[in-house]
Amino acid sequence: MDSLLLSVLIPAILSFTIGILITPIITYFLYKYKVWKKQGGKVAIGGHAAAEFNRLKGETETKTPRMGGIVIWGSVLITLGGTYLLAQLFPHSLFADLDFLNHEQTLIPATTLLVGALIGFLNDFYDVVRGGKGLRLSIRLLLITFLASFLGWWFYHKLGVSTISIPFDGDLYLGIFIIPFFVLLTLMLYASGVIDGIDGLSGGVFASIFAAYTGIAVIQSQFSLAVFCATVVGAILAFLWFNIPPARFWMTETGSMALTLSLATVVFMTDTLGEGNGISLLLIVGLPLIATVASNVLQLTYRRLTGKKLFRIAPLHHHFEAIGWPSHKVTMRYWIISIICAAVGVIIAMIA
Repeated sequence: MDSLLLSVLIPAILSFTIGILITPIITYFLYKYKVWKKQGGKVAIGGHAAAEFNRLKGETETKTPRMGGIVIWGSVLITLGGTYLLAQLFPHSLFADLDFLNHEQTLIPATTLLVGALIGFLNDFYDVVRGGKGLRLSIRLLLITFLASFLGWWFYHKLGVSTISIPFDGDLYLGIFIIPFFVLLTLMLYASGVIDGIDGLSGGVFASIFAAYTGIAVIQSQFSLAVFCATVVGAILAFLWFNIPPARFWMTETGSMALTLSLATVVFMTDTLGEGNGISLLLIVGLPLIATVASNVLQLTYRRLTGKKLFRIAPLHHHFEAIGWPSHKVTMRYWIISIICAAVGVIIAMIA
């Protein structure tokens, strides 16, 4: 038990330490090359200026660097690659126990983390150099759909996943429809990336979610996957150290896309593959993300049906700001809810 605990904690501590160490370097370049929008503000879906958002956030967009997500995936990849290399050089030492890169559990989430990071980085780069015009949403959705379709096919044809688990009630057979289901899950999680809108908010929420799936993977004896999730938690906490108000930088797409796409694979791998309920548990563990997506959908639907807004501004966390909640209060309350949801999810995983 002690050995297992150390094998999970040490990579997490390593990724946190690496994140703390590389952040000054990353920050130096982000500020040196002025990696922020040159013109603040957003345009709403209807083509008009998003007045409420611009009132709340317009000015800060031209002062705070983007691409802070590099700290997260950079720390994870350095930890993953470093422990793997040390294990190869010293196969009969402690380093061999810390190597968590393998085909069965970590290669897929690690690959999606990297691919999501690269696509998100490209979007952020264009966002900066083209005056707030990153990759078109249609292009991003197409790339994500293509990646998710391939991964869905891999889960179905290579890993034999054809069902999703229902807590306390067995499995639901989807057959080949598991592929579009995975695509929809991935797109939903990607859409939830807009939770990266208040200093410290997304870091706390994602840290709680990945911490919960660390516990869920341990319960399922998927120890390498648990170590991967714990390593992500460590990296997020390093990012969060510098992202709490006032934020030194923002996560933006290179971080949120990496995390959401990787999370989709972790959720799937802790379902029937791990003889667990990873997908269903997302409804609890990922409640803040689900609420974020739902508020956007409800806002758009209500406006098209009635011509009015349901919320002052969507997503939901900005609505709370718009009605007068201080940003730090919104962040803290989301953190509390996220921690509670994570704890409840792990408890259910233990008894389901």
